[in-house]
Amino acid sequence: MEPFLLPITIPHPSEKIRYQQKILLTGSCFTEHIGNYLKDVKFDLLQNPNGILFDPLSVAEGLVSYIEGTQYGTTDLFFLNELWQSWHHHGVFSDTDQQGCLDRINESQLKARFFLKSADWLIITLGSAFSYSLKKEQIAVANCHRAPADWFSKKLLSVEEMLSAFDETLYRLLEFNPSLKIVFTVSPVRHIRDGVIENNRSKARLIEVVHHFANKFDRIYYFPAYELVIDVLRDYRFYDKDLVHPNYQATGFVLENFMQSYVEPESARIAEEIRKVQTAFRHKALHPGTAAHRRFLNEQLLKTKELEEKYPFLDFKQEIAHFSSGY
Repeated sequence: MEPFLLPITIPHPSEKIRYQQKILLTGSCFTEHIGNYLKDVKFDLLQNPNGILFDPLSVAEGLVSYIEGTQYGTTDLFFLNELWQSWHHHGVFSDTDQQGCLDRINESQLKARFFLKSADWLIITLGSAFSYSLKKEQIAVANCHRAPADWFSKKLLSVEEMLSAFDETLYRLLEFNPSLKIVFTVSPVRHIRDGVIENNRSKARLIEVVHHFANKFDRIYYFPAYELVIDVLRDYRFYDKDLVHPNYQATGFVLENFMQSYVEPESARIAEEIRKVQTAFRHKALHPGTAAHRRFLNEQLLKTKELEEKYPFLDFKQEIAHFSSGY
């Protein structure tokens, strides 16, 4: 397949990600593809403390709230569709109980503040330059929570508006944590509900914004997840049936390039060892309890214990318990 791929040069950061570093990830749903993989191979990370956020204003607002240690109160919530919800958070925080919703939000805020203060890396994935605001209150929202469409005004943010929102945020981030390094990506997920032309205008503005900051700050980088899917793979066979979301193969291609470009070789090698263990961990036995299955479990148990001994800073308790369960 490779001869048919458009070549791309991915600039490498001066320092690469390694184990025992802390990584905070925030942004669109594609953030979770990167985060879930890194979590699976046991990097120390915190992912989307506000839940999924798509537009730059919401992402910047979330980051500032972590720096300031913002705690939310009952007046920050609203009741809709039988749930207490927050305009600043994804629906994963919504709850039938008001206090339950608040407790989860504020616990996540505190965790994000402490994690960000000592994080080595911040990975930000921007999904769309379209922003939604409540008409009555004139405030931008991170999630519309299936509220009536006529409650909102929709706006394609200008490059200048996004630069203004993020410029101060980035300075505050680097002041709050002087050791922090930041990686921007733009999600390759097509926001077709906005329209094909409008989606391309949106992505173009996001790319312009993140390149501005990558050129301005020596500790800010750009990883081309968008270009890897749209320009290098550039084929509908790399999308799910909705023709919007990159499929498993495309996501794997992006992650492979990320590991090669942004993770130090020794850590990438360890991650590959762990990935094999995780594949075995998720394996569903057709005939559990057989001698063959017990041999399989024993082999994996020995491999996992060897990894635990080689890398004592990693936690394999869950895998060891699973592979020991057949005895």
